[in-house]
Amino acid sequence: MQVVGLTGGVGSGKSTAARLFAGHGAPIVDTDEIAHRLSLPPSPVLPEIRAAFGSAYLLADGSLDRARMRETIFNDRDAKAQLEALLHPHILQEAKQALAVQADTTPYALLVAPLLFEAPEFHALTKRSLLIDCDEALQLERVSRRPGLTTAAAQDIMRNQMPRRQRLALADDIIENNGSLEALARAVKQWHLYYLDWSKNIR
Repeated sequence: MQVVGLTGGVGSGKSTAARLFAGHGAPIVDTDEIAHRLSLPPSPVLPEIRAAFGSAYLLADGSLDRARMRETIFNDRDAKAQLEALLHPHILQEAKQALAVQADTTPYALLVAPLLFEAPEFHALTKRSLLIDCDEALQLERVSRRPGLTTAAAQDIMRNQMPRRQRLALADDIIENNGSLEALARAVKQWHLYYLDWSKNIR
């Protein structure tokens, strides 16, 4: 089985693209979903986060206070690096296990990883990278529509991610998601068929 890394900036539509690929039968391993599970007890990383950041970053039920942590790491690069150093080994282990389960059942699988290009350990799991890209103005509009996010907060999120031009330079394959859902669905279908052929031909 070959692994394609699916990535994109916040609001680019990578989650929607992943669901469309799943509709064609492609297995999806989503690092964001793994990270969310790890933020809930009984996660092995929560004691590590408490030791590093303090109990104030955990809610009454023992889960991670994601809003407080997000605010902290947006304003402190060292805290962001520290959190990633705690989380990434656990996410990587679960991602490897999930991909291994699919190894004999499908020609290719998608590893959805927003930090694919920033985190070499995730990039190393993949053979190709697929970037879901859109214009930054549209990206900002989409993110600003999310519940509880202001335009200023959306801009902060975008500023804390890899610049768009850098993602475009690093990607093997690109889907431009500036149009309709139907257009995205057509592009996903074309790439799905491509990856089926590609995965067979490189064996």
